[in-house]
Amino acid sequence: MPTILSVNNYFYRRGGAEVVFQEQNALLTSIGWQVIPFAMTHTKNDPSDFSSGFVDELEFGENYGFMKKLFLASKTIYSFEARKKIRKIIHTYKPQIAHLHNVYHHISPSILSELKQQHVPIVMTLHDLKIACPAYKMLTHDGVCERCKSGNLLPIIKNKCIKNSLALSSLIFLESSVHRMLGLYQQVDRFIVPSHFYLEKLVEWGWPREKLTYIPNCIDASQFQLSSTAGNSFVYFGRLSEEKGILTLLKAAAKASVRVDIIGEGELSAQARQLADTLGVDACFHGYQRGESLYTIIQSARAVVLPSEWYENAPISILEAYALGKPVIGANIGGIPEMIKEGVTGALFPSADSEALASILKDFSLLSQDKLTEMGYCARQWVDKSFSTQNYKESLLKLYTELGVDDAETK
Repeated sequence: MPTILSVNNYFYRRGGAEVVFQEQNALLTSIGWQVIPFAMTHTKNDPSDFSSGFVDELEFGENYGFMKKLFLASKTIYSFEARKKIRKIIHTYKPQIAHLHNVYHHISPSILSELKQQHVPIVMTLHDLKIACPAYKMLTHDGVCERCKSGNLLPIIKNKCIKNSLALSSLIFLESSVHRMLGLYQQVDRFIVPSHFYLEKLVEWGWPREKLTYIPNCIDASQFQLSSTAGNSFVYFGRLSEEKGILTLLKAAAKASVRVDIIGEGELSAQARQLADTLGVDACFHGYQRGESLYTIIQSARAVVLPSEWYENAPISILEAYALGKPVIGANIGGIPEMIKEGVTGALFPSADSEALASILKDFSLLSQDKLTEMGYCARQWVDKSFSTQNYKESLLKLYTELGVDDAETK
């Protein structure tokens, strides 16, 4: 039985990275692997037989005292606790390979040195651009940003890239400087990149192409009921934050006189509701939804809208929409264009252009039931063919074999 050490900050479905992390764990378990999770202790974590070995909780939103904050700041840069605990896990379970997802700040990349010292091959799935951009989004106050491309990290402080905070931005500047000086991420044997856009962007920023492997995200479409009807509204689901383009969507909906269903919460929740009221948008804010309640709303829509204004990677939300038989209208930015076939599974518009989006919303509001059903069917077929769990499994096990896991592909 092959044994894998699977690492992520959180052990509950907090976001897209956690979904991929947990689905991958379930997939490997189903084919006979022993999966040893390593994460941060958290009140929302799912139950785990291995939780006693997790690192202590570290949440930046808590009201800690000065000395506690100073101690936690040092842990975000290099966690000796995480390195010590991962060493014990390696000695106890002797994993053939380690697969990391998001480890920044909470676990920290200190574990990479221990894994390398213990001769455990390291794979890391990149859910964002953190290994290139310390702020991980390549986004700042004036939009998409690549100021640190030359290697000079001072723009992080100058532009207060982290939550517009000088203190937090300075901490991340220090963190990234230390990680680069120690060459921590260079110790990863192979990075999995879910979008061609991210792969090429990382090569532009100096990462060796041979260390990057394209494996797209997957979804088990058989678990989703294909919708055969098209309603009158357009659905957005995800975080209500600046980079997601939610305000652009509301402006476009007002211009196009169409109904929108907004699913999710975030720092722009109040502002989005106020803007909808001001513009007279026919909008329903559903708050956070998941599972059947989420999918029921999507199934009753004409299309899903993804109006992002930052370099998206490979949104799971597109795959979920397709699995439900819904076309996607997406911003032409990041990895989104490679996941939408224009006129076949959806449509693209220039990011942040509310006029262009309004035009597409109007066009889609006039499409016939048959045309929308056809687009949804094509989207579902594409998911089944190119983004299936079977394809993902085969690509993943092939990579593990290349890194020396002898019986990775025998299960």
